[in-house]
Amino acid sequence: MLQGLAAKLTNLIGGGLVDKVVDTAVKYFPPDVSPEQKQQFALECRQLELKYAQQQQHLINQAEALLTQRISQLEGTAQDLLALPVIGRLLLFLRGAQRPVWGFATLYLDWCWFATWQLTDQQETALTLINMLVLGFLFGERAIKNVMPLIMQVTRHARKAS
Repeated sequence: MLQGLAAKLTNLIGGGLVDKVVDTAVKYFPPDVSPEQKQQFALECRQLELKYAQQQQHLINQAEALLTQRISQLEGTAQDLLALPVIGRLLLFLRGAQRPVWGFATLYLDWCWFATWQLTDQQETALTLINMLVLGFLFGERAIKNVMPLIMQVTRHARKAS
């Protein structure tokens, strides 16, 4: 999330800024400035832009590290659970098993949906929503964007067949 915001900010601030600065400065250069000096000026402007981008990335990395540290302070870490003798290890196991359990449960529901079940439109919509939530949880937003057209196509064909 922060990376996307940083990329947009960099494009807004730095995207083509050096070219604009060089073009504007060239208008005001004395007529006797050589093309080599103009190229040197452009090179130094680009180096300045690169240095600025590096500083910006360093600040973004620091902000992400602080956010991660803050979250671990507020929510605790896996090490904190080990302080509880038996329950802590059980909670760690359940925490680690959550993704596979949800994934396989959804896979089973989908298998039943396509193999044997006759569902109403409302039930199909609910199952599609469950699939989207589990896909988003397991694989992220990109998985939903990639699979959504297929899911919509399958649901349309299933409704036409009914």
